[in-house]
Amino acid sequence: MGWGWGAIAFLFGLLMIAGIVVLVIVAVRMLRGGGGGGAMQWQGGANRYPQGGPMQGGVMPGGLSGARQILDERFARGEIGAEEYQERRRFMDG
Repeated sequence: MGWGWGAIAFLFGLLMIAGIVVLVIVAVRMLRGGGGGGAMQWQGGANRYPQGGPMQGGVMPGGLSGARQILDERFARGEIGAEEYQERRRFMDG
């Protein structure tokens, strides 16, 4: 007879702990200003790219195309090798 209420109380406690953990994670992400890694992240309430996005005519503000910048970053992180990097770069420069 006592096991039914005990199990319910235990599950309720687990749900409360999980809810608190989720709230802490959400609060930390909001305070840090990051949400998921998109190009248009919240930056203290100001839009970093007021004219509709970071890419104007397919070129990032630094002068590289978005695809080229991603390729360079993947090569720098070691996700792709030198041969694949050169092949993809030749394809993009085409």
